[in-house]
Amino acid sequence: MNINPLEFVKNLQQMQDQMQGVQDKLKDLKAEGSAGGDLVKVVINGKMEIEDIKIDPVAVDPRDVPMLEELILSAIEGATGAIKEKIQKEVSTDTLSQMLSGLNT
Repeated sequence: MNINPLEFVKNLQQMQDQMQGVQDKLKDLKAEGSAGGDLVKVVINGKMEIEDIKIDPVAVDPRDVPMLEELILSAIEGATGAIKEKIQKEVSTDTLSQMLSGLNT
């Protein structure tokens, strides 16, 4: 099996460009999770970065901080699950196949 080093480098660069495109797409994906009847809302992006947290003042009871902590965790878990589903749909095996097909040329 003869591998042309120049062709390999070209294909590697093409694959890196495609990966950068996927990463850019992931940054633009967003999902929201909520808990306690929307008392706590969390927005997360496709890079798993929390972008926003909203807490309804009704949820802020200084005598029951553990409940607020549970609501926040639950909202984060909901947002994380939702973004993982979006990522699976967005970055399908077709995308990976396209990236790998460049190596076979």
